[in-house]
Amino acid sequence: MLDAARSVFTEKGLGAATVDEIAERADVGHGSFYYHFESKDKVISHLVENILSELVELIEAECAGQTDLEPMLDAMIGTHIRYFSKRWEDFVLYYLGRADLTLEETHEGLETPFLNYISSIEKLIDYTIPEPISKPRLRRLACAIAGFISGYYSFASVSSTSEDVDKEFMSLRKAFVASLARFVREALPDSQSKQSEAKPPTNRLKGY
Repeated sequence: MLDAARSVFTEKGLGAATVDEIAERADVGHGSFYYHFESKDKVISHLVENILSELVELIEAECAGQTDLEPMLDAMIGTHIRYFSKRWEDFVLYYLGRADLTLEETHEGLETPFLNYISSIEKLIDYTIPEPISKPRLRRLACAIAGFISGYYSFASVSSTSEDVDKEFMSLRKAFVASLARFVREALPDSQSKQSEAKPPTNRLKGY
């Protein structure tokens, strides 16, 4: 059922896909769908939550112990690429779900897994910055980083002439890391930006 739903959502989009199409793809009756799920929204939130929880777990494992901004960003970018490599349908769901949150009428259940994902990125950024920064500023930085990574990956997958988009993306990692690090530092207040380049961060998140 979930594999069928993933395929239909990838082909049709979250809004256009119907329960009937999912049931037909899964080769089950209409009633069988509602035996397992209350609604289409429940299927969407279940799939997206699984994707993001797995991704967050991998990001936190790869970035654990990183106290410098550039290595942390490099590890984060690499984790996204490795995770979505050969998992195009999962990436489409991740991308569609993120875009859906900007709509006035979003699918129920998407907000929580995306907030958990963004919160994970916030913690990693905060851990590499010498002094505390405001929550709103930290949230904007985390959203910008997530948007940069997913945005480039989606356009590269569609427009690239290379047969191996992941390899091409990997080859540009140094440039991406440098750009994102500069963006983060320029978004900080002047005093913090200078400190982040001059000395290592303090360990404010002990045990992270």
